[in-house]
Amino acid sequence: MHAIVAAADGSLTWENVADISPGKGEVLIRVGVAGVNRADLLQAAGKYPPPPGASDTIGLEVSGIVAGLGDGVTEWAVDQPVCALLAGGGYAEYVAVPAAQVMPVPDGTTLDEAAALPEVACTVWSNLVNTAGLSAGHLVLLHGGASGIGTHAIQVAHALGARVAVTAGSAEKLALCRSLGADITINYHDEDFVAVVQAEGGADVILDIMGAAYLDRNVDALAVGGRMTVIGMQGGVKGELNIGKLISKRAGVIGTSLRPRPVDGPGGKAEIVAAVVDNVWPMVADGRVRPIIGAELPIQQAQRAHQLLTSGEVAGKVLLRV
Repeated sequence: MHAIVAAADGSLTWENVADISPGKGEVLIRVGVAGVNRADLLQAAGKYPPPPGASDTIGLEVSGIVAGLGDGVTEWAVDQPVCALLAGGGYAEYVAVPAAQVMPVPDGTTLDEAAALPEVACTVWSNLVNTAGLSAGHLVLLHGGASGIGTHAIQVAHALGARVAVTAGSAEKLALCRSLGADITINYHDEDFVAVVQAEGGADVILDIMGAAYLDRNVDALAVGGRMTVIGMQGGVKGELNIGKLISKRAGVIGTSLRPRPVDGPGGKAEIVAAVVDNVWPMVADGRVRPIIGAELPIQQAQRAHQLLTSGEVAGKVLLRV
């Protein structure tokens, strides 16, 4: 089969690699479309190795057709259209994935569009709802509102009845955020998100992709009893935290990641995937949530796809067609 191979210099090429087959409890998927995520860029640069036992090939989400079943798999059938959350292996013609991480294609989307959902849906639901307890009436602040994560999070939070504040870097991106349900839009180039959010009483929940660069200001933006989940480090890995401010607000700062989690057990991928299918897929089916796709390229142009994501030229998800 073919797959994208990352060289030591970060270049990505479409090459012949060894064929794979499903192991016990796994589903083999013939990949139609793979989603591109920032974790892919880090892995290509040698900064984010896959967890033990995962494929060395880049790619954390796909849609496609079931091509084979490992021993013990009864809930899926060959030729069934599916999408899946992966620990790796998505930039390829075939990928093997634990059966519990496979999802049906939600009603209301095409098979291709479904590739834009698994990683963002599982990340958003596990962080906003499972970890931070977002519910109706809360104010949530989403950094990077026009990103793949951001565009999905806006819609889910809005569907849950929360008020949504976002940051983004252009009028066009902020307009997109408003069209998806954002109530408060903040251009981070010329507005202070702390002042804007504090004027609204503070954020009950913050979903942060910046890490160190926004740590102190995010704490300032939290409401009393607020919770911040940090899922990215685009602004660095080391920051100074004023414990006094955190204590005075009775607030929480939580760092989470999805890829290294085990399949089974409390908080595992199987539990998250099941919650997404139960709670988010109905939102997709009735139109409250839709995949926002900024670009789709042939898999052979994976390098260009990574450049697009790095540049910030596109809003929403970048997809690779196999």
